[in-house]
Amino acid sequence: MYRKTVDELEEDKRQKLIIDIRRGEDYERETYPDAVNIFWEEFEEHLKDIPKDRPVYLICYTGEKSDELAEEYMEKGYEIYSVEGGYRAYLKKKLADFMKPEAKDTFAERAADAERSIIKKFKKTIWRPFTKAINTYEMIQDGDKIAVCISGGKDSMLMAKLFQELERHGKKNFETVFLVMNPGYNEENYERIVNNAKILNVPITVFRTEIFDTVADITESPCYLCARMRRGYLYSKARELGCNKIALGHHFDDVIETIVMGMLYGAQIQTMMPKLHSTNFPGMELIRPLYLIREADIIHWARYNDLHFIQCACRFTENCASCGGTEKGSKRAEVKKLIHTLEKDNPYVAKNIFRSVENVNLNTVIGYKQDGVRHNFLETYGD
Repeated sequence: MYRKTVDELEEDKRQKLIIDIRRGEDYERETYPDAVNIFWEEFEEHLKDIPKDRPVYLICYTGEKSDELAEEYMEKGYEIYSVEGGYRAYLKKKLADFMKPEAKDTFAERAADAERSIIKKFKKTIWRPFTKAINTYEMIQDGDKIAVCISGGKDSMLMAKLFQELERHGKKNFETVFLVMNPGYNEENYERIVNNAKILNVPITVFRTEIFDTVADITESPCYLCARMRRGYLYSKARELGCNKIALGHHFDDVIETIVMGMLYGAQIQTMMPKLHSTNFPGMELIRPLYLIREADIIHWARYNDLHFIQCACRFTENCASCGGTEKGSKRAEVKKLIHTLEKDNPYVAKNIFRSVENVNLNTVIGYKQDGVRHNFLETYGD
């Protein structure tokens, strides 16, 4: 039989090769321990790396692609197995192990380890950029009550832990509410969010909306509508809880990708601002405390602490629970790949993109808009 469960994989104590056949970017984000990466479409090109003298286990997103490859290559003489249920099955088992009664005693220890790593191992790459962004852009003032919005992904969960550390060690007199909106998550995603909050000792406040059901039949720009509705519900609930700010988990890479997307696809130069006043909720403000933190460092933190978060919150994205479906084929994914490619030759590309919107020279700009009014260089050309 070419199919094995995660338990059977772990019980096989022989020397073996584990191959993650998902996309490279998903492998980089998180993978099975000691697995190597060969994308399933490139499997034939790497046959020289596939041994016949020891067992080989294939892991894809859900088990479908690994089933096809395992069946094909077992017939060619390889001892090769498909991990049943794919990477999702591994994550479900790992989460189930965490939630066993005998494992709950380790929650406090795991949360403490994650907190300690922020201040020690990731002080330079995460803690300092976090505090620098808050101070540079004056995101927090005394008396603030901030709704730290948690979507369930790595970014927002790290942000929650950073705020907990800031409350312990910072000088600001502020309060936090760790707010989770359930817009209609599938059961697996919702359970992962709740259980990760338990593991990391984040006291979440959950409220339910029906956003996914509302946009289910929308064919034109459903993602745009969904995002706007989610933002509105977060503002509304935060205000109901007495908050004057909401914090979102957008990081440095989100910022530079937005700049490039605006230029390439929107014919405009604009960026994702570190903080914004709400136009529809007077007195409310949005802040982005991860503004200066690189996504790679967030991934490194999650891996270092053996944490697994959902990668896609949308109920309608194919294989959405930690499967890599997010952004597949999107413009943002294209831009992310472009920037990553450019950084291989010039490691300063990302920083230069970011600094470009800090160094705009209006004397060399043909036109610009301010407060909705369009201006042209000819207005002052003769002065």
